[in-house]
Amino acid sequence: MKPKKLTVGDTIAILSPASAVAAYVPRRLQRGIETLERMGFQVLVMPNTTAVHSHTAGTIGERIQDLHMAFADPSIKAIITTIGGFNSHQLLDELDYDLIRNNPKIFMGYSDITALHAGIYAKTGLTTFIGPAILPQFGQLQGLDEYTQKWFEKTLMQTGPIGQIEASDEWTDEVLRWDVADDRKRTHVVNDGYIVAREGKGTGPILAGNLGTLLLLAGTPYMPSFDGVVLMLEDDESETPETIDRYFTQLRHLGAYDKISALVVGRFSRKVDFDPDFPLKDIILRATRGYDFPVVLDADFGHTDPVLTLPNGIQATVEANETVILEILESAVE
Repeated sequence: MKPKKLTVGDTIAILSPASAVAAYVPRRLQRGIETLERMGFQVLVMPNTTAVHSHTAGTIGERIQDLHMAFADPSIKAIITTIGGFNSHQLLDELDYDLIRNNPKIFMGYSDITALHAGIYAKTGLTTFIGPAILPQFGQLQGLDEYTQKWFEKTLMQTGPIGQIEASDEWTDEVLRWDVADDRKRTHVVNDGYIVAREGKGTGPILAGNLGTLLLLAGTPYMPSFDGVVLMLEDDESETPETIDRYFTQLRHLGAYDKISALVVGRFSRKVDFDPDFPLKDIILRATRGYDFPVVLDADFGHTDPVLTLPNGIQATVEANETVILEILESAVE
């Protein structure tokens, strides 16, 4: 089930289903709003977007209220989260999946928001989008990176096949403290492109998200099927080589590698500090030993910038040889 495409002039709702960061960085939040307005959209900030309840952005009830209001309001065409963080999976038991199914619309965010993407997709079949969030991307001093904006518009604002995804020319993992030191463009480095860890070709529906968050849902009704998917995974700079190794091994034990058609991993921050003598490539090859699906690393999604907009449930193909072809074969919106 695809949502309707986004058009200039449409209303986009902003809300915070996870962490309360938006409450503490008002300048950054306002810049995110202004970026969307410059792009030609109307912006509606939901009532509890800057709420604080301990370590979450409001109570479960407040966060659910904003989500339900946004899906129910016919004037709202898309919903973009302020940030991820932690604990959006608290909402999965309370979500009205019939309401969402009957009011399909664009829902976008990344990191911890993976829990909502997975639950909504598993329960309704609605295509949702791993993509830029208000504070990290839209709230930058100069708005979205050119590459991020290109794929936002190509994925959400047109109905032809999305097509082949080339790697970005440059990227950054520099951290500038929001509302304190984020008054310049971050320093970027040249992007060396995709890394082929294992050659091959695979085609299937995209299942994208944050690795650690997705694994929170193991054994629950909110975990989507791995059957035939192009599995696209990322994680943040707080992880270590040890935890990443553990996650990819858990996928093995869950039987995911028996089912997927390809594995694409988003670029990690350099803070994760993989051992040069046993890098991420070797960690994943060890975890996936005995399998022959293609494995591609350093794609443009995750906790570095720029980022793609990735549609769950939409057919894609991965071909990894001397070069990499990563192509989304259909439109993500109607």
